[in-house]
Order: sequence, then structure tokens, then C-alpha cells
Amino acid sequence: MVRVLIADKMSASAISVFKNRGVDVDVITGLSKEELIKIMPEYDGLAVRSSTSPDAEIIAAGTKLKVIGRAGIGTDNVDKVAATNLGVVVMNTPFGNAITTAEHAIALLLSCARQIPAASVRTQAGEWPKSDFKGIELYNKTLGIIGCGNIGALVAERALGLKMKVIAYDPYLTEERAIAIGVEKVELDDVFARADAITLHTPLIDSTRGIINRENLAKTKPGLILVNAARGGLVDEEAVKEALESGHLRAAALDVFSVEPAKENVLFGTKNFIATPHLGASTLEAQENVAVQIAEQMADYLLTGAVSNALNTPSISAEEAPRLKPFVALAEKLGTMTGQLLSEPVDAVEFCYQGNVAKLNTKPMTAAALAGLLKPMMPEVNMVSAPAIARDRGIEVKESTLETADNHDNIVKLILTVKDKKYEVSGTIYGGEPRLTNLFGVTMDAAFSENMLYVRNEDKPGFIGALGSLLGENKVNIATFFLGRDHEGGSAICLVSVDVAVSEAVQAKIADFAQVKFVRSIAF
Repeated sequence: MVRVLIADKMSASAISVFKNRGVDVDVITGLSKEELIKIMPEYDGLAVRSSTSPDAEIIAAGTKLKVIGRAGIGTDNVDKVAATNLGVVVMNTPFGNAITTAEHAIALLLSCARQIPAASVRTQAGEWPKSDFKGIELYNKTLGIIGCGNIGALVAERALGLKMKVIAYDPYLTEERAIAIGVEKVELDDVFARADAITLHTPLIDSTRGIINRENLAKTKPGLILVNAARGGLVDEEAVKEALESGHLRAAALDVFSVEPAKENVLFGTKNFIATPHLGASTLEAQENVAVQIAEQMADYLLTGAVSNALNTPSISAEEAPRLKPFVALAEKLGTMTGQLLSEPVDAVEFCYQGNVAKLNTKPMTAAALAGLLKPMMPEVNMVSAPAIARDRGIEVKESTLETADNHDNIVKLILTVKDKKYEVSGTIYGGEPRLTNLFGVTMDAAFSENMLYVRNEDKPGFIGALGSLLGENKVNIATFFLGRDHEGGSAICLVSVDVAVSEAVQAKIADFAQVKFVRSIAF
């Protein structure tokens, strides 16, 4: 019998799901890291929320460990790299607490507008401080949403119900999707310049870390309300404190903090600041939903091999796995490469399956390619959530099949539309391994590797030697070198497999070459 450890407080429904499926389950919460390491060899699965943080040591101690299930969306507390390296699947429940989080953001917004927490404290202390609390109406005010995915769209819907005007910044939000949900799509600086209130609903990645800082707060209107119920690292807490004390911010409400649990914080005690202890997902309904979902997903994987909502491996049923696995890997790599090379949002993408692959179930391949395409901006996207996220952002997704393929037994092709321009990427399987056959209209024959360098250049003599010399001077070892061009003297592409990622400084030197039009480091 397989065994699962529930290491954090979770709805009892999760226990029932495991037991009804024939999985032996223990509930032991509040364990120290050392205690957890000691008992991990006994378990095939580990179910957590946010209190337990399975790091590399804990995961390595689980010699039988096959799956880690996070009952919730965020997996910042799970070392996904270590899990992947050790063959442990990491799952989450991406939509179980979306409504709850959106409602909490609106509650914080209303609390800021009417100073409800401070008024409650003073009233219950025996005062009657009516004249000290002059709130503002949200009616006809402009709410700026940074990150308009599933939760952001739900917040927009509720804000529109309050008769607010809603503007949104999200690099993956299309004009069509913005119109459908009733928001105005704008650039980030427009949010800062126009919003009366700002709420954050974006993942924590390099481009969003510290997005609320001194520089950006200086661009906002005096009297702004700030709400963050997404990730603590999005906000420079010192800068928010200064803006509150100067009066530039009318109020700020944070449900998440840079260090959690936040037993102390620079913002605590600041006037017009509201804090809640990461309650975004804390409702009876949400707790029940995510507990049941993660138990069902973990039981499915441990008993049948089916993978759902996996963050570090494609989701494929046990029956389909042997035949689909290489094509899913190919599709994901094509999407991942394209997502890193395109700098503007994709409006539409068509997935074309040609040859024998057209007879297979194409949905897992499409989902894998979508996940790869979205992952550069949304690290937590996975095969199950990718189609829904694409729909949320108004990305039109099509599939087509053709039972023959030119020059190959199988071809997987992506045709992407970006601002009325079309880009084509395709690949095939050679010897069970994915290979690139066409990149943006240039015929290629390239294998994929962990680190690659993409360069688009003019097809002129001397470039290859100059590039090789520069990489050598900077101690970047070349593993393989793939070339392609549209025609003699025209536009060329080179894909270089390298042992280490090429730094931004070296990329800048390559970009200075007269022949170079574009350069970017790619990671898989």
C-alpha cells in the first residue's frame, strides 16, 4: 500500500479521499525540518500547504517519494528544481482558491477606502471618532490591475460591479480579452499615472519583483490606495512605508509579505496600513476545494500514473504515456523556445500535427506547447492550466491535422500570430529525441540542449568566426553549432548549444556585431 503524509493543516475531506482510494495516509503537522527528514523515507507522497517547505534536503530524504502535492496555487515553498532532478512530480491546484483570493482583494480595497480596521479598534476602545474618519467612495474611481489572469479578471468583474473604471496591465492580455471582461488594456506606466487604486495579481518572477518601488510610486497620484494579495516580493515595503508616512499613499493593505510568517515588519504600526496574515485563500470553500483536488490528483498519480496539474512534468494518462511522451516533449520545447524569442504577446496560435502524430491524442501536445509558450512570463503554468490561461488572455488556439508530412514521418508545427505578423516553428522526432526543423521561416536541423544561444544575423562572411572567438574569449564552451538561412546573402539564424548560459554582457557584445539583428540566450 502506498503511503502519503499530510504535513500541514488540511480539510478532513483530503483524508477521506485518500482512504477511499486505498492510500494509507498519516496527518502529522508542525514538524521541524529535522523531524520531517527523519520520517520522509516512509512515504510515497507529501501533501503540504504553505507552512511546510520541502527543500532539497527534505526531498532527497524521501527515498520512496514520487509526488509532492501543494493544496493551493503558489509553490514558492517547494524546491521544484530539486524535485525535478530527483524525479519527484510537483502538483498544485491552480484554480481552487481564485474566487476566494479575488474577494479578499476587494475586501482589503473597501477596508482601505473606509478605514474600517482603525475605526473599529477606536470605537471598541470607547471612543466615538466619527469626525476622524472621512472615507472615499470607490464609485467612478479607476482601479488599476497589474496581472489580469484568472484572479485579476475576477477582481475586475467585482470592481465593475462597484461601478469602478478598470484598467489593466498584463503582457499576455489581448485587446479582445480585455474588451470581453470589460477592462481597458494599458501599459504599466499608464496604471501608475491613472489609477486611484492599484491591486496586484501577478506571479513573482524577475520582471515583477519589487514592481511597487520608490520610482514607480512616485509616478502615482497622491491619495493612491495599494492592495497586494498576490506575492510579498512584489512590493518594496520600505518604500510603501515612506509613501504612507508622507501622505502620498492614502492607504495600503498587504495580505502577503517579503518574509513570512511576518511576526514583525517595517510597515507594522504605520498609520493607514492594513495587514492580514496571508488569508487570500482562507475560506471554508477554498480550503475544501484545494484539499479534495490535491488528494484526488495525488491518488491518481500514485495508483495509476496519471499526472494532473503538474508543474515540472507533462500531464499524460498512463495509457497514452509511451506513445505521446516524445511528442509532448517536442511540443513543449517548441513552445518554450518561441516564448523566449517573442517579445510581444501572442494573439493566436495554430498547432499543426502532420504525419503519424496526427493520429494521436493531440490535446496533451497542444497543452504542453502552450505551457512552454506562457512559461517565460508565468513560471507556474502547467499543461492543465495553460489552455484556461490562454483563454483568459484571449489567445485564440486552433488545432489542425494532416496525415502526411513533407520529408518526415511526423511534424509538429506552431503558427503564431503577433500583431498581424505570422511566425512558424516546427520540429520532429529523430531517434526518439526532439529536433528543430524550421525556425521563423528558416530551415534548420538542430537538437535542443539545456542552454542555447539564438542569433539572427545577415548572411555575410566572417560572422561565424567572430562569434566563436568572442564566446571562446569569454570562456563559453560550444557543444554544437547549427546554422540556417533563407537565401544566400539574406537572413540567417544560428543556434549554439553551450555548456553554460551566455551572460547579458556577452550577449551585448554579440549584439554590437554589424551583422547581428537579434540575440538572446535560451534555457530549457
